[in-house]
Amino acid sequence: MDNVLFSDVFDYNERLFDRYFRTDLNYDVVATRFNAGGRKAKLYFIDGFINGETSERVMNFMMQASEIDEDVGTAEEFAQRLIAYMEIELSNDIEKIAKVVYSGAMLVIVDGFDIGFLVKTRSYPKRDVGEPDNDKVLSGAHDGFVESIMINTALVRRRIRDRDLVMEVREAGVRSKTDIAICYLKGKADEKIVADLRKRIDKIDVNTLNMSQESVIECLVRKQKWNPFPKVRYTERPDAAAASIAEGSVILFVDNSPAAMIIPTGFFDFLQDTNDYYFPPCVGTYLRFVRGLIFGLALLLAPVWFLLIKNPEHIPAWLSFIQIKEYYSLPIIAQLLIIEVVIDALKLASLNTPSSLSNSFSVIGALVLGDLAVSAELFSSEVVLIMAFVAIANFAQPSFELGYAFKLSRIFIVVMTAIFNLWGFIIGFLIVALVIAFTKTVTGRGYLYPLIPFNGKAISRLLIRESISKDNT
Repeated sequence: MDNVLFSDVFDYNERLFDRYFRTDLNYDVVATRFNAGGRKAKLYFIDGFINGETSERVMNFMMQASEIDEDVGTAEEFAQRLIAYMEIELSNDIEKIAKVVYSGAMLVIVDGFDIGFLVKTRSYPKRDVGEPDNDKVLSGAHDGFVESIMINTALVRRRIRDRDLVMEVREAGVRSKTDIAICYLKGKADEKIVADLRKRIDKIDVNTLNMSQESVIECLVRKQKWNPFPKVRYTERPDAAAASIAEGSVILFVDNSPAAMIIPTGFFDFLQDTNDYYFPPCVGTYLRFVRGLIFGLALLLAPVWFLLIKNPEHIPAWLSFIQIKEYYSLPIIAQLLIIEVVIDALKLASLNTPSSLSNSFSVIGALVLGDLAVSAELFSSEVVLIMAFVAIANFAQPSFELGYAFKLSRIFIVVMTAIFNLWGFIIGFLIVALVIAFTKTVTGRGYLYPLIPFNGKAISRLLIRESISKDNT
């Protein structure tokens, strides 16, 4: 279909677009001939992508219109008189027309005009903007993002009614042609970051972005694909996204994804959670310290306990209760690694279980497996207790991505400790610390900012929940 051109001959245009949209093969491509103002016309659209009521009104108006006057000689005049819709575009670019139609517009071709009329009546299938399952709060707003990029940007626009709120739309993916919205507050966000994101998105050269935000991040940060630590923070809450924009962050929306990406994001940004801001500052600060403590325990509790068990002579008297007093048949390292895998197996089983049974299945499965393993003397009760606490700690922080990064880091330190004892623990911990220190965010900023490089005011705002002010949302 290269080098095809529009014509003012209706039959030629009809054959052209019938072949282009493959109307003989695609059941969801609607192609209907009708008469518009005394001229032959044909309508093309994707069934399920347009607003049926609006499209029917536009088509009825054109069919019922009388013959056009002889002085209507241009396509613009024809559109003004016969297409009663406010959002219409004229184009004779075949590729552009196809892209817009596949995005949810109607194409109208009319005899005598070498141009197409694009009536934008898009209305994608969508679910309600209910509260997201992965980002709940005890109080506050209970709406959430959905898979439609138009609805997501509208939810943010509703909260920031400012002319400086900019929402640029770029396109990526040779075949998917996925819409990506860059949302920021002009004058507040770093213009260098915005410009860099534009360039990176425009340079994405892949066929499809069907995995939405993860596909985009992998394209934006290619050099760190084996680094498990997340480069962005996700949120499915419009209030959290709007607050981040107001503070100078940039938000990326990817069509077909209900998660907004907050850029830039460093390690200490994960100490924050939406719940912190629905409580008084003192309570929010307490929750952050609890979250930070849980971060440390999730990473180091099992390795430190394993190190002490390997060296019982160094266990002080006041910690004697952590020693294993029961018989067990499997080595401790095997017990720790098996339980790490079993926890993920229970997660996967819970995801693939019908919702009415998933909660009870995961709880009962964990209790039954743990009790049987201890009774059969495969596992010690101390190992089960330690790993149960670690599993709960992983769910106590809001980022699943960071939870799995901690999990892999914890397994690495445990394995190093099993091989090299104390030196293995020290080397493993240092390697994990160096990986975090040398990790870069999407914008290239250090992952440990504002600790490295040090910014006292910024780190204070991350550790202490401040009261709302002009500069703090």
